[in-house]
Amino acid sequence: MIGMSFAAFLMLLGLGLLSSFVLHMLVRYRMFAGLDGFLCMWIAGWIGGWLGSPVFGHWAIHVGNLYVIPALLGAFTGSFLVTAGLRALAVTAKGGRPDAVASGAAAQVEMRKAS
Repeated sequence: MIGMSFAAFLMLLGLGLLSSFVLHMLVRYRMFAGLDGFLCMWIAGWIGGWLGSPVFGHWAIHVGNLYVIPALLGAFTGSFLVTAGLRALAVTAKGGRPDAVASGAAAQVEMRKAS
């Protein structure tokens, strides 16, 4: 897979774009809110798609050396794992409370008012 064809490279770009669009826009599972989060997910999807065939196997439709369905599974897996990892790092940076990441400073203000 190191020396891939141009068609396989474009297919990986398309599969990474598809996975990042579905996760970022439709499911709204985001690591960053803007364009930088979308591009980071796209890069993670491309890398996941590139690793998809060696990890998930060689089956179904293929374009050159790229098997499409394992690459699509890898693209979704790569985008999801990078997003989940960065969200977990954000939770630990905020003190280990998942609600602090979701609601921001409002949760801290409400905590001070209640105590």
